[in-house]
Amino acid sequence: MNLKRNLPLQILLALILGGGAGLLWPRGHVLPGGFEPYALFDFLGALFLRALRMVIVPLITGSIISGVASAGSGRGLGRLFTRTFTWYITTSLLAILTGLILVNLIRPGIPGGVPVGPELGLTLQDPQMAAQLQQGSASDLVGIIQRMVPVNPVAAAAEGQMLPLIFFCLLFGIAVGSLSPEHRAAQLLFWESLFAVMMTITGWVIMTAPLGIFGLMAKVTATSGFAAFLPLLKYGLTVLAALVFHATVTLPLLVRLVGRLPAGRHARIMAPALLTAFSTRSSSATLPLTMDRIENGAGVSNRVTSFVLPLGATINMDGTALYECIAALFIAQAYGVSLGLGAQVVVVLTALLASIGAAGIPAAGLVMISIILDAVGLPLEGIALILAIDPVLDMCRTAVNVWSDSCGAVVIAHNEGELGVLTDIVGNNHQDPA
Repeated sequence: MNLKRNLPLQILLALILGGGAGLLWPRGHVLPGGFEPYALFDFLGALFLRALRMVIVPLITGSIISGVASAGSGRGLGRLFTRTFTWYITTSLLAILTGLILVNLIRPGIPGGVPVGPELGLTLQDPQMAAQLQQGSASDLVGIIQRMVPVNPVAAAAEGQMLPLIFFCLLFGIAVGSLSPEHRAAQLLFWESLFAVMMTITGWVIMTAPLGIFGLMAKVTATSGFAAFLPLLKYGLTVLAALVFHATVTLPLLVRLVGRLPAGRHARIMAPALLTAFSTRSSSATLPLTMDRIENGAGVSNRVTSFVLPLGATINMDGTALYECIAALFIAQAYGVSLGLGAQVVVVLTALLASIGAAGIPAAGLVMISIILDAVGLPLEGIALILAIDPVLDMCRTAVNVWSDSCGAVVIAHNEGELGVLTDIVGNNHQDPA
């Protein structure tokens, strides 16, 4: 195994080494010559978070506009696209709500009623921020909806107002997809080029992730020692419980009720692809196998398979959106902030809308949680809390992402009038409905 090319392994080693360095040189420890390791840990972590924040606005802008516009171009925003988009938005929203309910019931960031953040050296710099985030009522929903529509999209981008920026990018992408072919091609060339440039820059930033994560983890353990890892167990179990519920209850019920199809048979057919997604942690790497199982195993036509699944790899991230919602609220709880209704609605909407454009982004989970924390005004330093067990959770949420894509494919194919979907009839499986 080539360590230089294996970023997940590098990050895992950075977590281990950072944890060890923080235990070896706790906060306040001074080496000969007056050098304090904690200052280096803080510098590395802060620099990485600033670089991550640097790429968010142009990256999410290029990603959403190019993704939505290209999805509609050439095929029109017709019935198949509408059904596919509706499925992905609905399942992502249900996944986020599942996570929201569980994290509010279990409250993993407040074990025994005591926030874990101060114990780990994480405190809000602005005391008024907690009061602002805790406020919230049903009347706040009107303000949230109003703020989704930016008076000045450029100002929203400059100020990092993610929710109105994402909303505007979605509208812009839909509008580009509806243009005449020559104008659409010109717009797509620009936005896809911007996205390609930002993917390159983001790739450079992510290459520095091991150093940044080393600093973040070392800073946390230098402050709190082994106590830093104890709250993660409850948090990890909360995420896993929500993922399992969405994968084994919500999605199968939709397959059964909306598609009137046997969810159990579909799960058996998809097992190889789901295991591959779990082991590779990549929906894109699993896409060829997913398409094979849907087309040759579930009996979905090539017309539906070739449209629904690649689009799902671009805009559908049920597992990731669920995870980001729980992670954001866990971090808020750790800081001692009980997010009000308004702030929680912002989390839900941001997780939902950001997931539309984040699927193709490297380290999408890290980028998305940064977007959500920015949207509700929480410090990005809280990311250090969740990095230690992220690789395990990433495997699970990737499998859920692929499972949702595949469920959407069979339901949409059935509703398009295709015969033989998830049956023993194979003769007409690859024929478009008359």
